[in-house]
This record gives sequence, structure tokens and C-alpha cells, in this order.
Amino acid sequence: MYRFSRSIYRELAPRVVEDEWDPTGCANKQKVLDACEGAICRLTYDRRYFARPARTLFNDVRTHFTMGDQLFVWTVIERNISLALEFLSRLPEGVGLDGRQRECNAHTRRGTPCQRRPLPGRDYCPSHKHLEETFEGVELPLETLDGALQQLAAA
Repeated sequence: MYRFSRSIYRELAPRVVEDEWDPTGCANKQKVLDACEGAICRLTYDRRYFARPARTLFNDVRTHFTMGDQLFVWTVIERNISLALEFLSRLPEGVGLDGRQRECNAHTRRGTPCQRRPLPGRDYCPSHKHLEETFEGVELPLETLDGALQQLAAA
């Protein structure tokens, strides 16, 4: 996991603009590093709900760079995120970068996370598969839509 986030950070760190009021001179670099690690970690375990990881990471770190460096920052982030996505696509289903198995996204009645493995290609285990959002086959008849539009127009 750190290979990708550190690769992004190593390329971006020399161009980070530090605040003059910061006595250590590395607070912004730490923020950039944390954002890189957070984005890669989320990409690893929550890829399905992380639609635009490069754009999200860029928006998190772009305030720490000059306007002239923005294109360079975007290019570095986009290239490394695409490499991480390519690497993740070659991993076995349900395994993260560090080899940990995915866990069910549901919680038990006691409020603790479910410890079971999710079904392949899903977010929930067999016990919680009813929680999976499905949008296939949901269609409203045209008459229902016409009736609703007429009611709105009359109101």
C-alpha cells in the first residue's frame, strides 16, 4: 500500500509550499503525505465507492502547491493512481494491497462490524446480502409517471 502513496509523495514533496509561520517547515508535507496514504488506502478497500480517486486526491493536496505546479501535481497523481488501479485489478478478488481479506460492510445487532467475508463481487456476506443495493429491474410504468406529472401541474 505504501509503495504507491510514497511514490506520489516523493515526486511531489520538493514542490510543496511551506507556511512561513510553521516553525518545523514540514506541516504541509505531512498533510500531503497523509492525503496520499488515505487515498491509496481508500482505493484499496473501498474501490467500488471511490469513483474518481485521482481527482479527490488532487483536490485534497492542490492548496499546498503553487499555481505553476498544478499541472505537474495532477499528472503525477493521475499516473500513479492509474498504476495502482492496474495493480489492484491483477490481485485476487477480495484481497487488498497488504493481503488482508475484505470484510462484510454490515454491523451486527451489538454494533460490532461483521467478521465474515463478503460474497464475490459484493460488499456483504450471505447473511447480510439483503442489504445490497440493487437497481436492476426497477422501472416505473409510463402511466405512473404521467399521472404524477399531471398531479404536479394541477397543484
